[in-house]
Amino acid sequence: MIDPQRSTPENLVARVRAVLPSLTPSAQIIARLILDDPATVARSTITELSAASATSEATIVRTARALGFSGYAQLRLALAAAAATTRQGPDRLVPGDLAPDDPLSDVIAKVTRAEAQALEDTAAQLSPELLGEVVGAITTARRIDVYGVAASGLVAQDMAQKLLRIGLSAHAFTDAHLALTSAVLLRPGDVAVGVSTTGETPDVVEPLRRAGKAGAATVAITNNPRSSLAEVCGHVLISAGRETAFRPGALASRISQLLIVDYVFVGVAQRTSEVSNEALRATRDALDHFVSDSRQRGRKAW
Repeated sequence: MIDPQRSTPENLVARVRAVLPSLTPSAQIIARLILDDPATVARSTITELSAASATSEATIVRTARALGFSGYAQLRLALAAAAATTRQGPDRLVPGDLAPDDPLSDVIAKVTRAEAQALEDTAAQLSPELLGEVVGAITTARRIDVYGVAASGLVAQDMAQKLLRIGLSAHAFTDAHLALTSAVLLRPGDVAVGVSTTGETPDVVEPLRRAGKAGAATVAITNNPRSSLAEVCGHVLISAGRETAFRPGALASRISQLLIVDYVFVGVAQRTSEVSNEALRATRDALDHFVSDSRQRGRKAW
């Protein structure tokens, strides 16, 4: 359940977006009504909302519980707060989609707004306590393996590269066969991280399942807290990002996934400041010398 003391309009909106893909078709109708017009839903009795959405009152109650509330009454209170703080209308909750004939000025504005919203939603719903658990596990890990494919594979590579720079044994796997090979060889004291927007990518879900069985701590970075990936992982960090016609889910979520990676990286660097600072200095010096030597060799060749 959501703690009413910590619930905010921002993390309510992020929560609705996050669970939307995993809801039943009837529940998705209610969730979209919430995103489109929270004020109207907040003013509606359960009977009125049932008529407006053509769904049953039982479905409304189940949807409220899927969003983390004990029932519809508690959800209405949270929606009223969200509507009261939303002065920019429904677009505050759902940024406008890009159209084929949008001028580039609108493209700049809409993409910027969507990216900023994704970052805000991710920050709003991320639990510092849960982040701390993940940071703690990675800080003491013997090995950290990160799995992802396509755009999420780029995020996996970014995470492994960052952790490697501060002296940790981190590796990224974007190939399913290599991922499974890595996962089954992990053991207690290791950490496996899976990155998947939908949380249903088999190439990521299965390695995390195998890594958990091998005894490794498992972490999911996903948009969907009710996904298969979330179910097999001991820790779930929720990213945010809304899919549009010109921004598929993977692209829409990449920036928020990278934000989570940065949260983890900074947290680990803080806890290992002496070692991480020395590692950063050593790697920076090595790269600087390599670039300098390469330039000198290039001049001699001319």
